Amino acid sequence: MAIRQMRYSGDPILRKKCKYVDDVNDKIRRILDDMMDTLHETENGAAMAANQVGILKRLVVIDYLDNYLKLVNPEIIEQTGEQSCIEGCLSFPGRYVRTIRPQSVTVRALDENGSEIIVTGEGDMAKCFCHELEHLDGIVFLDNAVEEIEISADDE
Repeated sequence: MAIRQMRYSGDPILRKKCKYVDDVNDKIRRILDDMMDTLHETENGAAMAANQVGILKRLVVIDYLDNYLKLVNPEIIEQTGEQSCIEGCLSFPGRYVRTIRPQSVTVRALDENGSEIIVTGEGDMAKCFCHELEHLDGIVFLDNAVEEIEISADDE
């Protein structure tokens, strides 16, 4: 188990575009495992993109709403509907915003073994997919804010 160092607001790596992974090999699987370990050790974590731990590769891990996913080169291939969401981010602790996201999102990616998978998320899972995949392009949730939300520590 290896815990990676989180990157926070102001770190320029959060604004960089991540590179495609050409080969899903043991090194990539180790990074995905480290990311999942880091996610599990981080309070209020549901998902994480690789640049949040300083790695500029198109990798996302999710452990949220009965979804345990390790995604390589994920891309949104379909989205429908619209929903108002409240979002926070591990890289911006204590900040919450309202965003407008699709109600349903379908993602195509490779799994940790290099096999293609297609997964669909509704509601909060659709929000999660959008949030994490935008990280891979250097977009953070604050860029999509409709309004800032004040949430007390008791509400978290």
